[in-house]
Amino acid sequence: MIEFNDKEIKFLKELEEVRIATSHDNIPHVKPVSFVFVDNSIVVATDYNTRTYNNIKTNSKTGIVIDIYKSGGHKAICIQGDTEIIETGSDFKRLYDIFYKKFAWVKKDPWKENEAPFLKIIPNNKISWELF
Repeated sequence: MIEFNDKEIKFLKELEEVRIATSHDNIPHVKPVSFVFVDNSIVVATDYNTRTYNNIKTNSKTGIVIDIYKSGGHKAICIQGDTEIIETGSDFKRLYDIFYKKFAWVKKDPWKENEAPFLKIIPNNKISWELF
């Protein structure tokens, strides 16, 4: 299991946007999404009708980057991992509560089990810079 150092964990808990990369038919797909860092994993919410969700259904391999671009002071973590889809149950409810507390857009447009899933990216590789 990949471990994060204290500076990386602090960085991951402070930010709320990640760029997620998936692929279909050897075609990359990248988009920004909101995330939380929970249980040493990155968790994002998605909808069932998205390219990201459909890609994960056929290929669970995911790449993500969380970064702050500042000339001369760029900080980032790049992670590759396997992705689990969480749609129901106690894990869904726990993750939903975390998202609800963190993001105003969840409060504005709430959802229930089986209405939109979470993607839990379990890191198997990472690299970071300016966070050591």
